[in-house]
Amino acid sequence: MRIAFLGCGFITRVHSRHLRPLRGEISCSYASRDRARADAFCREHRGAASYSDYTTAIEDPNIDAVVIAVPPRFHLDLTLQALAAGKHVLVEKPAYVCMSDYHTVVEARDRSRRVVLVGENDHYKPLAVCLRRLLAEGVLGEMVFAHFMTIAKKFKPADDWRNDETMAGGDAFFEEGIHWLHLAGSLGPRIETIHGYRPSVSREGPDTRPKSMLVAFRYDNGAVGSLYYSREVPSLLRGLRFSKLFGRRRVITFESNGLFVLVRGEGVPSLLFPGFRDIRGYQAMYRDFARAIRERGVPEMSLERAIEDQRLMDQIYEAVAP
Repeated sequence: MRIAFLGCGFITRVHSRHLRPLRGEISCSYASRDRARADAFCREHRGAASYSDYTTAIEDPNIDAVVIAVPPRFHLDLTLQALAAGKHVLVEKPAYVCMSDYHTVVEARDRSRRVVLVGENDHYKPLAVCLRRLLAEGVLGEMVFAHFMTIAKKFKPADDWRNDETMAGGDAFFEEGIHWLHLAGSLGPRIETIHGYRPSVSREGPDTRPKSMLVAFRYDNGAVGSLYYSREVPSLLRGLRFSKLFGRRRVITFESNGLFVLVRGEGVPSLLFPGFRDIRGYQAMYRDFARAIRERGVPEMSLERAIEDQRLMDQIYEAVAP
């Protein structure tokens, strides 16, 4: 599969690093509005080609698919341009800034008969796969509570595009908290109702965005849950955090980054290590992208699945609107 990255920033470097073990299956090229930057990324990651603009990469007949890795403000236009050119699309999360954009892309995808995968790598990481399996097997018994914790003190610099909500599509929770919202809503039970609570906003320092959100929700199995998100509160070891799923038979405690899963309650406690080889799920995500293209099928992280996340996000921000 021959892919071209549209955008040569931090996240493209992350993708490229995780794709190194798949070089025999995936060939990478790089496009930037700064040709020197595209050339540098191509050299650094042993790419096949570089481009001085996005359109040239999209129109290259040697490219099968594009990875849209620019700020969310530009995702819609580049997606539509790529689909019109017959290219498959992997678009970084958050994929689009509003629900109408998703529906526009669904129509374009169906017309072009191409694959669109939303780059929610956390859907594919071993932790998520392990938790989905445990819940499907009924390990908890009847589920009562779910508690997701993602707290760390990590400010963005003043000149980072994420500080501009017109570029990012929203604040810190919208831009990054989507990972955790998806995890909470993708383990098996479906979130039916959800409400957001935003604490007072601090505008001090270089990162002026709202950086914290508390989310409360109810699942369709009767369980209730909470999600604590912050990028301004100190955490243990600068990022170690623990989440829990509570049932009437057992409790599952897991390190939110995916280091381990502890199951306790009835029977002998068990300590599981979901996997370190592809701990962030990027390789599994790209294999699913390639499979969907090859089989003309639907990727796990489809537009329809992302629309469900956007539905929840819309309800959260309706609740915190002034």
